[in-house]
Amino acid sequence: MKIVVNGSELFYKVTGQGRTMILVHGNGEEHHIFDQLVEVLKEYYTCYCIDSRGHGESSKVEKYSYQAMAEDIMDFIKKLGLTDVIYYGFSDGGIVGLLVASQSDLINDLIISGANIEPRGLKDYVYYIMKAAYIIKKDPKIKLMLDQPHINHYTLQKIKARTLVLAGSKDMIKESHTIEIAHNISGSKLLILPKEDHSSYVINSTKLAPIILSFVK
Repeated sequence: MKIVVNGSELFYKVTGQGRTMILVHGNGEEHHIFDQLVEVLKEYYTCYCIDSRGHGESSKVEKYSYQAMAEDIMDFIKKLGLTDVIYYGFSDGGIVGLLVASQSDLINDLIISGANIEPRGLKDYVYYIMKAAYIIKKDPKIKLMLDQPHINHYTLQKIKARTLVLAGSKDMIKESHTIEIAHNISGSKLLILPKEDHSSYVINSTKLAPIILSFVK
């Protein structure tokens, strides 16, 4: 299905029954990364898997910003009249979730994994690899990660949603950075997953299912 929100057309797929769960992918991906996860979650939740602007089957854009993506999600929730929302965001999707939860009360339960609040939250070698890749490819999605986000502690402290902050022990995000995020969200829970990298427990995986079910229940 498609819906026009915040001046952009977003593609989304709805699966399952029960309480609303929105799932948002990372940079350069699309909603199908959650197909296996949703096969488990659909027994408990109505899963809304969204292609972010400029990704998948959603509208193409020339420039990207996390704020615009967050405004897309806020408009999406309002236009569909969704309530009691669980939000799961991976990587860029996690950044978007932080912005939505800090700027509204539209999310009740927030789960993020592999998110950062500053570009230098990336491990140094990852940042420089991305910088080199942008010089070669000039991909605006890579530029987004090099230039954004810029979320301060005061913004994180505005988040009232019940929050679970996840990362892999081998993540491309600095562990100290992930801890910093959790520390600044009141009452949040932090879970560093042993032996997992940035995406190994997310993309085409069901490993998140018991973690999500346990946290939300």
